[in-house]
Amino acid sequence: MEIKLARNEINGKPKTITLDKVTEIIEKEGQKIFYFDKENSHKDLVALVEHFEAQGFSVYLRDIRYGLGESDYMYEVHIL
Repeated sequence: MEIKLARNEINGKPKTITLDKVTEIIEKEGQKIFYFDKENSHKDLVALVEHFEAQGFSVYLRDIRYGLGESDYMYEVHIL
């Protein structure tokens, strides 16, 4: 599964990261906060949360609003 990371600039293209790479980062650091782009489907992010919860991690998913527009948001996933 590939998930798009949050953009660094509003008009920039989001970079992608694989589930294996996220797992590798978590195993190395123990916990991490990831910011994902609004182009990801909510269903994919819920699947990511379920994947890590099945491995025994605590995972928190929330929407971050950074503007007044409907499309001004990103997802935050905190994996402990």
